[in-house]
Amino acid sequence: MDTLKAARILEAGKSAGADFTEIFVEETRHSSISFSDKKVETATAGTEFGIGIRLIYGTDVLYASTSNEDIEYLIGIIVKLAKTRSISSQNQNLVLPDIIARIPSQNILIDPRTISQSQKLPILKIADQTARSLNGKIVQVNARAFDSVSDILIINSEGLYISDHRVHSRFTLSVTASDGKEIYTGTETPGAGKGFEFFETLNPIKLATSAGERALRMLSAGYIKGNKMPVVMGNGFGGVIFHEACGHPLETEAIRKKSSPFTGKLGSKIARDCLTAIDDGTIPNSWGSINVDDEGTKPEKTVLIENGVLKNYLSDRIGSKEVGVGLTGSARRESYIYAPVSRMRNTYIDNGKDTFEDMISSVEEGLYAMKMGGGSVNPATGEFNFAVEEGYVIRNGKISVPVRGATLIGKGHEILPLISMVGNDLEIAAGMCGAASGSIPVTVGQPSLKVDEILVGGR
Repeated sequence: MDTLKAARILEAGKSAGADFTEIFVEETRHSSISFSDKKVETATAGTEFGIGIRLIYGTDVLYASTSNEDIEYLIGIIVKLAKTRSISSQNQNLVLPDIIARIPSQNILIDPRTISQSQKLPILKIADQTARSLNGKIVQVNARAFDSVSDILIINSEGLYISDHRVHSRFTLSVTASDGKEIYTGTETPGAGKGFEFFETLNPIKLATSAGERALRMLSAGYIKGNKMPVVMGNGFGGVIFHEACGHPLETEAIRKKSSPFTGKLGSKIARDCLTAIDDGTIPNSWGSINVDDEGTKPEKTVLIENGVLKNYLSDRIGSKEVGVGLTGSARRESYIYAPVSRMRNTYIDNGKDTFEDMISSVEEGLYAMKMGGGSVNPATGEFNFAVEEGYVIRNGKISVPVRGATLIGKGHEILPLISMVGNDLEIAAGMCGAASGSIPVTVGQPSLKVDEILVGGR
């Protein structure tokens, strides 16, 4: 979009009495190929283009999106949005854009758009063959390679005119084992903010072996008896509980609506000294990192909790104004279809000083949740329920037999003070996060850690 066209749209926003007008232009090319039952199941590719227009009156947001780039049509959208308000503020101080700011982008070595689907297929076949060769009980293998390339332009009435180039690649694998009566599925889902070089450095044999052996171990495992007990949680994807039960309530989108247990708690002690939690949008080439957020703000490393004390929230423009905190570069959206809100990026509990061995030996009877699975959370209350994909009984300070069917149940703000030991083996893992502004790439992470008591659901 050239500056003259943008200027007309911004002028229309000013005439509509908006305090702030924003244009978000996106073109995304995505590609995916999946391999299942020893054959290619799907192979798709497509390009999506659209424009989102946001008008802000005070802290009220009006938003519309379209794939029609005709200037008169876009101005018409602004007129229709403005008609939904009975009062116009006429306060917008319009600064017309004149220069495109290009921000430092990811270090992409191989543009995915130059790679054919057939070049990804060998990786999927190797994963399939490896998993099936482990044991005759492996009955299904699903492997998928996905990549996307987005070109973004953000223009607003404060003079911002900034472009961004975003690349993501991900490999997902599920391996299912069956003994004829029951089934169990192991998964691996790495991803990165990289081009095809991500797939070139991937080890499909290691990933397939890990997922397949986990499925086989858990298939023959007994069921755990539910009760309150100490739990040692594994590193990496174990951080999904903090992400869901604590991370979302620390976004200003929840704080400004007073629908978070952390509302008004800045500066308060909410966890033990051993716990520090961070949301960092700047980790090079990480799946959840960003060059710039979807309002054009530069990302930062945001310390949320430091030595147990609540230090900050994750903010966007509206949240920053309503809650009274600085911008953290956390405004995100799935695509032009959505208005941005405060969202997480790479969210993790930082390294502590305890060893994994000390955690296990401190538990007389409990659960080692080595790998977490899916679950659900109520953001307003922090109540969560998450499945354990791979779990083991801890007995007399030692890891004992594998168990299946375990779920971890609790409230995030109540569990935080019960984290008594934090390890030094931090890992982060790729995932997708769904909320008001759609589904976005994020990473979750943590070192191994010990929760003194948590409700463990059984079969």
